[in-house]
Amino acid sequence: METYTFLRHMADSWFLLLMTLIFLGIIVWAFRPGSRNLHRDVATSIFRNDDRPAPAVTTKPKTKEG
Repeated sequence: METYTFLRHMADSWFLLLMTLIFLGIIVWAFRPGSRNLHRDVATSIFRNDDRPAPAVTTKPKTKEG
């Protein structure tokens, strides 16, 4: 069997199955029951060092008078 034909056969069948199983494994890992707190911590990590809300900027836009 030619090398290209062998690799093409593997890519069409077994590697497709392997990649599908890896994808499903990642999905199951992301939605596992114990990961909710971890995802919440990651989502709010950018606000971790904020002491108060940012001040409101109330400047009027500059317009040309002509």
